[in-house]
Amino acid sequence: MNSIDQKALEYHSASPAGKIGVKPTKPTDTQEDLSLAYTPGVAAPVLAIADNPGTAYDYTAKGNLVAVVSNGTAILGLGDKGAAAAKPVMEGKALLFKILGGVDAFDIEVDTRDIDKFVETVRNIAPSFGGINLEDIKAPECFEIERRLVEELDIPVMHDDQHGTAIITSAAMLNALEIAGKKAEDVRLVVNGAGAAAIACTDLYIKAGIRPENIVMCDSKGVIRADRTDLNPQKKRFVTHRDLHTLADAIAGADVFAGFSKAGVLTKEMVKTMAEKPIIMALANPYPEISYEDAREARPDALIATGRSDYPNQVNNVIGFPYIFRGALDTRARKINEEMKLAAVHAIADLAKEPVPEYILKAYNAESLNFGPDYIIPKALDGRLLEAVSIAVAKAAISSGVARRTITDWEEYKRHLHSLSRK
Repeated sequence: MNSIDQKALEYHSASPAGKIGVKPTKPTDTQEDLSLAYTPGVAAPVLAIADNPGTAYDYTAKGNLVAVVSNGTAILGLGDKGAAAAKPVMEGKALLFKILGGVDAFDIEVDTRDIDKFVETVRNIAPSFGGINLEDIKAPECFEIERRLVEELDIPVMHDDQHGTAIITSAAMLNALEIAGKKAEDVRLVVNGAGAAAIACTDLYIKAGIRPENIVMCDSKGVIRADRTDLNPQKKRFVTHRDLHTLADAIAGADVFAGFSKAGVLTKEMVKTMAEKPIIMALANPYPEISYEDAREARPDALIATGRSDYPNQVNNVIGFPYIFRGALDTRARKINEEMKLAAVHAIADLAKEPVPEYILKAYNAESLNFGPDYIIPKALDGRLLEAVSIAVAKAAISSGVARRTITDWEEYKRHLHSLSRK
């Protein structure tokens, strides 16, 4: 066992074990406090909610509570390790919700691989929560699970591995295109990987301006062609009729590579065949499709992003999901729709163009960070994300008609968000 693994085990096992707990939010020091918190005081909110279920947002923690739900079939690059093994990751996700977005989150591990049972379980516990964050559920089951829950529930449901990744990579790509002097509608895109993240990302890239006819998607067997007979319904949406068979065929002349696959599949020779000022988003973790050093050596003019924190332009969902749910919860949104996702994309992209505060420079031991090839998206510790993304998502929820609560005093809302921020 290496030293990092040992430190991680010690960190998680230190008393109290795990990473999250429950903290009371009301006074509990006197007999009166307890009588209000429990019996007989709880009768009044119980009856109020029975008469009007919507008042659960007023009298309980529902409006600031997200369930982080997984069955452990696709755990953080480790694969199918089961529901119990998913708990450390789901606790970590709940921790990030709290420290970054001020959102309370409970991790819930559901021990089933059956789609119907999983959906039924989440549907039955949904009244407790203001939102559902699905996590680490393998494809293609995750598509059906999310689709059904979005249809059946009246609270936001988002599979972060799909849509969080799509939002962050879309922001990175739009900024990279701007820096490279390219237009979304003109570029050729190669997507390597055809799982949940790749499918959702490609869908959002199209909404952000990439033309479907300019996209080639590859899976482990090569280019997703119209004449293949082994494609599931999600892959069939992205077939090409071009005479391309391998990733090497597809990458020649491409402007953008978006990788959601595995280490080492993109070679320096392939990168050399890409268009001028190529954009390479090699997002396999912890080892990308091509190393940063190899990509830079092959193409000094490339704009490169990875999922790693030790290189420029880390693409990480943490700069999205706490704030997307924050804006959705604060408007009591019925769902997280495409308008809200695109609002988050542009808010994240725009923030990267703003001057970077000193505390961020210190946190990353950097003398300067300026919008350009080595800084295309904000850093994970940028506290400004809370205000920028949450406000954009809240406004989109209201304008698109899915909000049940309208915010009218945006300055007051901004002050509220600032009070939640650690910075």
